[in-house]
Amino acid sequence: MNQKTLIGLAVAALIAIVVAIVLNQRSQPRSEGGTQTTYLAPELREHVNDVSKLVVTGAENKVVATLERGENGWTLAEKGGYAVDTGKLRELLLKLADTTLVEQKTANKDKYAVLGVEDVDAKDAKGLKIELGGLAQPLALIVGTANARGDGSFVRRAGEAQSWLASTALNPPKTAADWLKKDLADVPATRIESVAITHPDGKSFKVAKAAEGDANFKLLEVPKGREAGSEFTANGLASTLAGLRFDDVVPAKDAAPEANATKARYAAFDGLVVDATAWEKDGKHYAQFKASLDAAQADKGIAAAQTRAKEDFDTAAAAAEAAKASKDPQPEGAKDAPIKPLAVSDPAKDREQRLAAANKEVADLNAHFDGWTYQLPAHKYANIDKSIDDLLKPVEEKKPAAAPAKKK
Repeated sequence: MNQKTLIGLAVAALIAIVVAIVLNQRSQPRSEGGTQTTYLAPELREHVNDVSKLVVTGAENKVVATLERGENGWTLAEKGGYAVDTGKLRELLLKLADTTLVEQKTANKDKYAVLGVEDVDAKDAKGLKIELGGLAQPLALIVGTANARGDGSFVRRAGEAQSWLASTALNPPKTAADWLKKDLADVPATRIESVAITHPDGKSFKVAKAAEGDANFKLLEVPKGREAGSEFTANGLASTLAGLRFDDVVPAKDAAPEANATKARYAAFDGLVVDATAWEKDGKHYAQFKASLDAAQADKGIAAAQTRAKEDFDTAAAAAEAAKASKDPQPEGAKDAPIKPLAVSDPAKDREQRLAAANKEVADLNAHFDGWTYQLPAHKYANIDKSIDDLLKPVEEKKPAAAPAKKK
């Protein structure tokens, strides 16, 4: 290879390197500080905890959600001041703080709609405007559609012409209901002693367990001539309060029970009682709840719990004594005397603490229940709306008697 060829190759390589550098620089966002990384919301980076208000606005400048931080934490104005899911809120704020600008997109307002970053006063605007209050300088961003590759979002700072591809798929909740803290109650079926349901026509029925350790609920007072059906349905009634979440919420004063409301009472072995009033309206399912404590049942439940604690302690103590007397090798700690639980060492104080915990649970539940009407998922409402026929075996239709054979 001669010298001219070598020089030519070197020049070509140099040109290729220069072109690559230029193209790379053009693909990087411009930053005022001259660095390669530019954050979407630099003013938020060290001030996430300073945010005291977040407003989400959609098409036609309609406010979707107004989240405000007050004495009772974060609440949602559009839902009467109900509690916000702070996990969702913090997730969005942290994403906004960490998001970087990857690539410049259009600065032509006539092309904004392709990316969903047009001003939200447009009737068919696809994006959402996010405004943050509480910072030294208010921050407003328009979050458009997601990148087709799913690894980012198109964004534009409100008031600026330049749009960008951002590094994070932001996806802020798009409705007020999506911002709500939807966990309502979690009383497992294993705690429930009975469920009584009364329909607006006065017809009622009750399922119950005779003992806390029973596997299944039984239908009480089976109508004459009928048989109880599958225990699966009866057991399902007691699961209503387990992992109970709602779809939406309305102040109780704005959504009172209908005349066709069904009543349900859930009574636990430990004295907790939850009363529900549920109804259907315009294809949606609503309910109001109230918690209370049955003092007599609470005393009975505490006594039973203390008895179990004593039995467990006596069993463990006997096992430790047997281990001491045994000449066989024992696992480490087998000979140690068990520590007396409070139910054994001081039953009165134990009872006081258990009763205080029960009353606190009632107060905590009513802090959610009082003053609100909840829209329930269909499967939870279905458990409240069951009739006694749903718990009975179907009536077998009697076949007509065969006609007597004609004499020949």
